[in-house]
Amino acid sequence: MTANFFKGKFGIERETLRVDSLGRLAQTKHPFGDDEHLTRDFCENQIELITPACSSVDEALSELSKLDKQARAELAKQNESIWLYSNPPHFENEDEIPIADFTGEHSGKRIYREQLELRYGKRLMLFSGIHFNFSFDDEYLKEISNCTNFSTFKNEFYIKLYKQLSVHSWLPLLLSAASPVCDRSLFKDGEKGAVTSEYASIRSSRKGYWNGFVPVLGFGSLESFVNSIQFYVDKGVLFSASELYLPVRLKPVGVNQLENFKNGISHIELRMFDLNPLEPLGINRDDLEFAHLLIMYLSKKPDFELTAELQEQAVRDHQNAALYDLEGVTSGGVPLLEKAEKTINDMEQFFAENADAKRVLEYEKAKLKNRLCSRIKAEDIYR
Repeated sequence: MTANFFKGKFGIERETLRVDSLGRLAQTKHPFGDDEHLTRDFCENQIELITPACSSVDEALSELSKLDKQARAELAKQNESIWLYSNPPHFENEDEIPIADFTGEHSGKRIYREQLELRYGKRLMLFSGIHFNFSFDDEYLKEISNCTNFSTFKNEFYIKLYKQLSVHSWLPLLLSAASPVCDRSLFKDGEKGAVTSEYASIRSSRKGYWNGFVPVLGFGSLESFVNSIQFYVDKGVLFSASELYLPVRLKPVGVNQLENFKNGISHIELRMFDLNPLEPLGINRDDLEFAHLLIMYLSKKPDFELTAELQEQAVRDHQNAALYDLEGVTSGGVPLLEKAEKTINDMEQFFAENADAKRVLEYEKAKLKNRLCSRIKAEDIYR
């Protein structure tokens, strides 16, 4: 492994909800204007902190910490705080979930969210989580390039990586699922009181953020990948590429629009991390380091054909990994926890000479016997 193999660009996007002094969804306007690093996602009372591209996990967490402090200081002025949990607090009905009020040149974002409301309802908009963005250093990619056209090689490299991460997306979910408790109002107006669900992560479960169908994508080339998404847009079952609710995304250079893939693939995004309410920033450093190690490890795996059947299986595996009780849950006939341990063991062999990687992998393997979700109690969230 060369030194460049470990280099790259790291970014974190963290969604949370704003709550008032009573712990209810804040009904005030988004207080951060058009700040690209302190924005909102689907609803007006959800804050999304977006770090710049950084050179390490630690640097990205440092940037997240700065944004977190800035957000909390501003919210304190209006007697509000951050709800650091993936499932929302109690709410009476969907009237308490205002669509993000983008205006002016950004008004198209509001129209898009109004379309999503009609298709999915507003409740899904309240789920919050963390997205991890990563790109390999171009110098490393040039080292391993076996193609005279570097842009073509880079696109093919990320498509191959996307396939591997798609069929392994269940693993970081299983290790970081941290939202087994919810308020009954999440599923029915007028209900209240905390309950432990059958899911370790509701947002990644069958009840969470998914399209009404399993998208089957093409991977023969970047063009076929883009065309396969455009097919669903033309068919009217997706409003845009942003509505592709899969746990892994490829991102183009520039704004996340299909036409920008003509400029090539910029990076890859992992979207399955729950907010960890036991961590001050909502995410554990080692979980992000594990994500980086997994990306590196899978980048060295051989290519394969990601058939329609395998894509559908990947979605089932991901949804199954969101269950609280994994007893009897299998993937390809292998118990999911056993498959997780084997993958981490293989990663330990791959990174055998790296002490830092070994420590992170030992930490993650220990969570297979004491899962994070089992440490989240109703009384700690809904007081």
